[in-house]
Amino acid sequence: MPKKTLSAMAWLCIFIVAFVGHPVWPQKPPKRKTPAELTVPACCEEAKELKAQIANLSSLLSELSQKQERDWVSVVMQVMELESSSKRMESRLTAAESKFSEMNNQIDIMQLQAAQTVTQTSADAIYDCSSLYQKSYRISGVYKLPPDDFLGSPELEVFCDMETSGGGWTIIQRRKSGLVSFYRDWKQYKQGFGSIRGDFWLGNEHIHRLSRRPTRLRVEMEDWEGTKRHAEYSRFALGNELNSYRLFLGNYSGSVGNDALSYHNNTAFSTKDKDNDNCLDKCAQLRKGGYWYNCCTDSNLNGVYYLLGEHNKHLDGITWYGWHGSSYSLKRVEMKIRPEDFRP
Repeated sequence: MPKKTLSAMAWLCIFIVAFVGHPVWPQKPPKRKTPAELTVPACCEEAKELKAQIANLSSLLSELSQKQERDWVSVVMQVMELESSSKRMESRLTAAESKFSEMNNQIDIMQLQAAQTVTQTSADAIYDCSSLYQKSYRISGVYKLPPDDFLGSPELEVFCDMETSGGGWTIIQRRKSGLVSFYRDWKQYKQGFGSIRGDFWLGNEHIHRLSRRPTRLRVEMEDWEGTKRHAEYSRFALGNELNSYRLFLGNYSGSVGNDALSYHNNTAFSTKDKDNDNCLDKCAQLRKGGYWYNCCTDSNLNGVYYLLGEHNKHLDGITWYGWHGSSYSLKRVEMKIRPEDFRP
């Protein structure tokens, strides 16, 4: 009996050891990973690398773009600076040329004044631009005529035309820019006004003195199409102030077509504050100038300066009825005189 018991116990132990070492109940097999699951980590790494490369490229492109913009801005600034420098140089060159011309002019005037320290006879006198021409001053421009006790003439700044039709012309009126108003009173027209290099009226008192000897008048005109015409009068004289600076004209000749100044012959000068015209109307106020108004005008060379676009809409402009009619205001006018006996 004891032997059987030992034998049973031995088998029981063997069975338990075998059972514990190799259980018989079913177990879940380990889950196997699919090929797709195996490649996900690798793909993520590649995507991250690509994103990093794209970010680097974007950063490089941005830097290149900014650098290109900076380069373009630098180029533009350099071009602008060069243009500005070029303009400054041109301006300096123009100023230098102007100063050089003015210096030459001043030298001529100084020589003229030195030569005219003592005036003894009327033949020696510097009377006007024709006198300068005869003394070999042949450049058009501004001259200062010295005072002369023999002639009773004060110092006078004039603009001389030494080229047109033989030269020797003293300009008494110019309209070319519209920067000077010609709607002035009697005193201003008597003394003169404006800029001798631009728009001006020399002054009735000076014109009267310059026309005391036989004198010719030349009127030069230009319209807004660039066409130029002129009118000449064989005799021109202005009375004194007591005679209201009355106009006296000789025969007309020229290229302007119909004469439009002879209508004003033998008429007194009128201004906005002194009405000497031959009309009930106050022509100086109607035509906005100072002139030898009759009743009222065939010409109005001292009228309002109208710019292109407004030049053909008004009756008070710079008109010459014999050329463009009563409502066309001219672009440029010059009135100039010289002695009848002048010979180039």
